[in-house]
Amino acid sequence: MRLLLALLGILAFTGCHATSSNSGENDPEYPWWELAFIKPNFMNVWVEDSSVEDINGKTFLRAGGGNASGAEPNDDKESARGWVGVGGTGKPVIGAELPKRIFVRWQSIPEQKTYRAWVDIPEEARRVMVTSTQQRCAETPDKTARFMASLYLGLAPGGVVQVWVRDLCRRPIKVARAQAELEPLGPELGKNGGQYAYPVSEKAKRYIDKFGIPYGSW
Repeated sequence: MRLLLALLGILAFTGCHATSSNSGENDPEYPWWELAFIKPNFMNVWVEDSSVEDINGKTFLRAGGGNASGAEPNDDKESARGWVGVGGTGKPVIGAELPKRIFVRWQSIPEQKTYRAWVDIPEEARRVMVTSTQQRCAETPDKTARFMASLYLGLAPGGVVQVWVRDLCRRPIKVARAQAELEPLGPELGKNGGQYAYPVSEKAKRYIDKFGIPYGSW
């Protein structure tokens, strides 16, 4: 009888332990991770090219491009300073294992300059990416784990690159920062007569005239 009670106690304990672990291993999961580009408010960015080198040393070209996610709010506030929210739609890097480093070349529209950089992704970031899809957030245990891991590159004037990943509770976690260099060939590697993707918007012009470009805030 004592043995039976002991076994029942062990089963009850392990059952509670399994429940409290909030495992998301059986939740739906996309096999790849996504790469997204973001910008500070009003500091428009056109991504010309990007590549990913994964942890197996394999390179994936044209991993993403075009306009970076961001906004031009009508609140008459100095909202380009720092990073206001981290989010946006990314593109899955199909076939890639977790990222080791990422290349990006982009046009900083308000500066009319082109930057390029290789950004190393630390092991900490990869651990967070894995956990985010395999474990549920303890604050919302009834909500499934994230469907897909995400990595965000924030691109700012002056060639600043910030990197975030989302944790299991969907919070952005800053994991790296890099300084890009100017692309000596200019926009589109000099193939477009020095023309940028588009001019500075009227709203961005008014913002910059009033507040300037907040170098050093990113």
